[in-house]
Amino acid sequence: MSLTFYITKFLIISGLAFILSFIWVPFLDKFLHQHKLVKQIRSSSSAPIFYNLHKNKKETPTSAGLLIWLTVAILTLLFYFLSRFTDIDFFKSFNFLSRGETFLPLGALVASALVGLVDDLLNIKGIGPNGGGLKVRHRLILYTLIALFGAWWFYFKLDWDIIRIPFIGTFNLGLWYVLLFVFIIVATSFSVNETDGLDGLAGGVLLICFGAYAIISFFQGRYDLVCFCGAIIGSLTAFLWFNIYPARFFMGDTGAMSLGVVLGIIAMLTNEFLLLPFIGFILAFESLSVVIQVLSKKIRKKKIFLSTPIHHHFEAIGWPEPKVVMRFWLISVVGAGAGLIIFLLEQLL
Repeated sequence: MSLTFYITKFLIISGLAFILSFIWVPFLDKFLHQHKLVKQIRSSSSAPIFYNLHKNKKETPTSAGLLIWLTVAILTLLFYFLSRFTDIDFFKSFNFLSRGETFLPLGALVASALVGLVDDLLNIKGIGPNGGGLKVRHRLILYTLIALFGAWWFYFKLDWDIIRIPFIGTFNLGLWYVLLFVFIIVATSFSVNETDGLDGLAGGVLLICFGAYAIISFFQGRYDLVCFCGAIIGSLTAFLWFNIYPARFFMGDTGAMSLGVVLGIIAMLTNEFLLLPFIGFILAFESLSVVIQVLSKKIRKKKIFLSTPIHHHFEAIGWPEPKVVMRFWLISVVGAGAGLIIFLLEQLL
């Protein structure tokens, strides 16, 4: 197959994902609004700054991440089954589900999305601590288990324990690779969840991240992974159309956590996870702000930021929400560009 074919395949799958998502948005939107699947906002007593900034969003439905992961799963499995049970060459050439590249990302996407959906539903019903939802430690355990399965797949199924350090070389970690894998997946998923706090913020940042890793995958010849990224990009673009300010609906944990898990897995599959701090700079920045705030409150007994994650701090000092989002998008573009430059320079050397 020529490179032109793979580029065309990527564009067609991205376009189909976008169209399919757009087609069923009205049905999902009606369902979410009709059943009032609304996320609980933290109370004014526990988080006064956050409450004042976001009290007007109390009636906005959540869990619209269903639009993204269901579309990706349906499209991926559709081409797979059509290629298996028909003799049409078009379907055979457009299948992008493979053991070495996309089995694990697809499985992890669905598994983590279902956990996130349960968390969303508990929050909507007000079941659980702090207004509803799973406890942090329970979420940590569940996503760690998903990450452990992914690490097992890499280590035993793909016989993979190698990491690559840009401009230095590759190294075998042995079983230490499992711990590294779990840390990257869990950290990335929770970072995306922290970022999902303003209209369009997480969606735009993720779109840039998956776009960057699609380019990296293409240069590495991982064309099935490129197409998988394309399916995410297409459905995420459709979601973002309705999620930009003022948002029609929110992604919810079913979208944020699952996409974070998959982003981490793709970073490991391409062996370019060390580029995540560049490509996902905003994700790292958001999480770091929370860590700094918590440590400061425990050690110094006072806050550094008015509110965290950091996007709420900028809101609190007077930046309009769209300004925070668009500036964070721009920073993401610059970070992703820096990550791609590092990657491409390494290919030249």
